[in-house]
Amino acid sequence: MSTKAETTGKLLAIVRIRGRPGFPYFVSDTLHMLRLNKPQHAVFYRDSPSLRGMLQKAKDLITWGEVDAETLALLIRKRGRLPGNKRVTEELVKQYTKFGSIDEFAQAVVVGKAELKDLPLLKPVFRLHPPKRGYKDVKHHRNEGGDLGYRGEEINELLKKMA
Repeated sequence: MSTKAETTGKLLAIVRIRGRPGFPYFVSDTLHMLRLNKPQHAVFYRDSPSLRGMLQKAKDLITWGEVDAETLALLIRKRGRLPGNKRVTEELVKQYTKFGSIDEFAQAVVVGKAELKDLPLLKPVFRLHPPKRGYKDVKHHRNEGGDLGYRGEEINELLKKMA
């Protein structure tokens, strides 16, 4: 029997791209449950069947994919915030977790040996900049040449452009 800290689902990064009002209530409700209230907000969740259903409901407004440790560490350093809009520091990670640096903590989160919640003051939503050089097309899905929907490992490139 596995413990809570040893989850097997991959870590997904979910980014809201569009902010158009007027979608059906179940789409707005899903985005609210995912904590994606504004465009350029990103959250991280473990892959699960219930999460997949939520992603499919909101696929016309978001993009998602598997994040790697290097990108997660970059986002924690640059865009991770504490109450009072303070940045996350190496000392804070050492104080509240058993890891010696942000890189080690990010690696453990991606592998599943730790969770972002282990850093108690870290806000769950990462507020990002719009991507450098912009989006390709925010009205069409990936298979149509746009930016919406599942993008796999390519989410790391987008997150680096938005950090």
